[in-house]
Amino acid sequence: MPVKIAFIGAGSLGFTRRLVHDLLCVPELQDSHFALMDISAKNLAMTAGLIERDIKHNGFPAKVSRTTRRREALEGADFIFCIFRHGGLEAFKHDVEIPLRYGVDQCVGDTLCAGGIMYAQRGVPAILEVCKDIKAYAKPGALFMNYANPMAIMTWACNEVGGVRTLGLCHGVQGGHWQIAEALGKKKAEIDILAAGLNHQTWYLQIKDGGRSIGSQELLEAFERHPVFSKTEKVRIDVLRRFGYYSTESNGHLSEYLPWYRKRREEIKRWIDMGDWINGETGGYLRVCTEGRNWFKTDYPNWMKEEPPVISEEGRSEEHGSRIVEGLVTGRTYRGHFNVVNRGVISNLPDDCVVEVPGYVDNNGINIPRVGELPLACAATLSASVSVQRLALRAALSGDGNLLKQAMLHDPLCGAVCNPEEVWQMADRMLVAEAEWLPQYKAEIAAAKKRLKGAKDLGHAPRPAAALKTKTVGQMKRDAAKARRNAQAADKAAR
Repeated sequence: MPVKIAFIGAGSLGFTRRLVHDLLCVPELQDSHFALMDISAKNLAMTAGLIERDIKHNGFPAKVSRTTRRREALEGADFIFCIFRHGGLEAFKHDVEIPLRYGVDQCVGDTLCAGGIMYAQRGVPAILEVCKDIKAYAKPGALFMNYANPMAIMTWACNEVGGVRTLGLCHGVQGGHWQIAEALGKKKAEIDILAAGLNHQTWYLQIKDGGRSIGSQELLEAFERHPVFSKTEKVRIDVLRRFGYYSTESNGHLSEYLPWYRKRREEIKRWIDMGDWINGETGGYLRVCTEGRNWFKTDYPNWMKEEPPVISEEGRSEEHGSRIVEGLVTGRTYRGHFNVVNRGVISNLPDDCVVEVPGYVDNNGINIPRVGELPLACAATLSASVSVQRLALRAALSGDGNLLKQAMLHDPLCGAVCNPEEVWQMADRMLVAEAEWLPQYKAEIAAAKKRLKGAKDLGHAPRPAAALKTKTVGQMKRDAAKARRNAQAADKAAR
């Protein structure tokens, strides 16, 4: 029987189209039913139109349905992908711009720090509604695969509160693996890795070239002499120098999870590179997402006129999603890194948190081996992150403004930049600005409005440290090819 694969948030063009193409690379999945769901009928129509055209051009028997009703998409689904951003760029803008007024300079702002914490306040209630419908309408035992950020908090909510078997999926481990091989002058297939930690803060614990282990000093020297990485990955290289382990996430992302690199405005440019936003640009992700959305809406008619791509294994991405479905449907073994409830897999992190660790998929299902203890410094850094995640999750579930502010107070970068009074006011401003997406905070938002009325503005940041202006469509037309690549990107940072 054909499998039904539902996409919740399918108006996200890059991810949806890329994942569908990946799934169609598997012969046994080429007759699948792809159920695309999004609350925006307009965005859904554009994404579905491209996918339907791609399938027809390649002669696949796959079926595509589109709906704005979540339950319809989930009815009888075998697999579900979550790829939404609750509140869209309108809400995300507040996650980045309000903290900046208080000196909290974020490159991305969707995982930790003030932005990631507020991202969770919107996303957790929304994804729990999805879980409720999965239990009611999807096939018993359907696998929920979450790509939505903040990855660890959202996946934690689904497993602990939503009662749905959920895997969190991210491409960070693959990206860092490629960098390590590149720095060592090798092909990725020649370098084997073992990585474990938290999403966006996963550590490469073991690196092997054939049977030979690569030590931290050898790896450090390779990165320091690399003509590109020595400039673009300064934070990651410094962490490698001091911890002895390389971290999965991009330079810009990693810099906002730690208290050491973005706390002094005058030092930020020392640690980042402005050649690409992902290297640390202030608000870089918000900028490129905004440009991508604007360009897609403008250029969509031209996309539909072009000849569709040929879908083949050679063009398949490294995203885990299609390979997990393939493994479970066909029994072919796949080894990747997945976000799962810890339950002792990493022995020196709490059992209930969500960790990113090696996993195997085959006829026996999804199997997660035990990793054991992380190095002490790595575990110490992650323990701080887990505490923030736990506070943020409990706040999102309860609408408790005090827990929300305590999460921000304990966040490494927020705590390094702001005093408690500033954190409290910053959180109040974010609650008020994002009120339409935070129904659980109704009473708290009313109180926040009263506190802000007539209060002295404690914001102290005169201007961002390293921001670029968002391009207009007219400016993007000067390099239309680049604008299109950005608009259709499925990854935060294309290599």
